[in-house]
Amino acid sequence: VAPATPVCEVPSSAMTGTVVQMSCKETEGSPPSEYQWYRNGVALLEKTGTGSARAANITYTMNKKSGTLLFNTVTKNDTGEYFCEASNGIGLSQKCSVKRMQV
Repeated sequence: VAPATPVCEVPSSAMTGTVVQMSCKETEGSPPSEYQWYRNGVALLEKTGTGSARAANITYTMNKKSGTLLFNTVTKNDTGEYFCEASNGIGLSQKCSVKRMQV
């Protein structure tokens, strides 16, 4: 079954240095969907635990299975327009509406 349009939860504003968690979920896809987050139209990289993520100044952890995007300490650089995409290899992937977070 192709995924449904996911529901995204993105805070509209956050204080610098706080923890922010965004979530993305859809329940119709079978097999279960994987989730990809985007900021300003650019796919966010998945942190793999290697040094490359740190070198790229990545301040978040993205879990493709659960759809969560967790910022341990948000910075002004994390301000932007976020959306996520659900895909399971069947039918078209589905995106939620874009939501802006101001840090």
